[in-house]
Amino acid sequence: MNITKERQKTSYLALAKQFGYTSSMQCPHIEKIIVSTGVGKKRDKKVIETIKNRLTKITGQKPSPRPARMSIASFKVREGDIIGLQTTLRGARMYDFIDKLIHIAIPRTRDFRGLKATAIDEMGNLTIGIRENTIFPEMGDEDMRDVFSLAVTIVTNCKTKEEAEAFFRHIGMPLRVHKEKKKN
Repeated sequence: MNITKERQKTSYLALAKQFGYTSSMQCPHIEKIIVSTGVGKKRDKKVIETIKNRLTKITGQKPSPRPARMSIASFKVREGDIIGLQTTLRGARMYDFIDKLIHIAIPRTRDFRGLKATAIDEMGNLTIGIRENTIFPEMGDEDMRDVFSLAVTIVTNCKTKEEAEAFFRHIGMPLRVHKEKKKN
């Protein structure tokens, strides 16, 4: 069983006093993980197919193409053009991906000092921008040519930002420690 799933099960005991939970159903949990990337102005079908294959290797699930909703002449985008790829992970794949993200991929980023707590929005979701797909172990040395960035959004059922931050710290997400501001 995954480390993250085990920690999520023990989160009720750890966070009940702090937030006043009376039932384990009130406890925060991860609902889904959305992994998305933009393909930009790449009109070449081979490049889009390469990005799709690599995203499939990373997530273990085939991404769905995201077409443009409207034409924008200044960006040279036509309605229906593929401008991105997105995968929604749930269940076992979600837990496998978040374990790999926390313990393998994020520590491999250059000059990593922790994720900012400001990446958590007011609804309790954490969005992480990853500049290079090469931090994932599935990407070998031969895949260094076409590097792309991606966004990972971890959706929770938390009600507040403080509750989400405590939950993410409990499951092992490497968040930076707050620095207190001096009052003069």
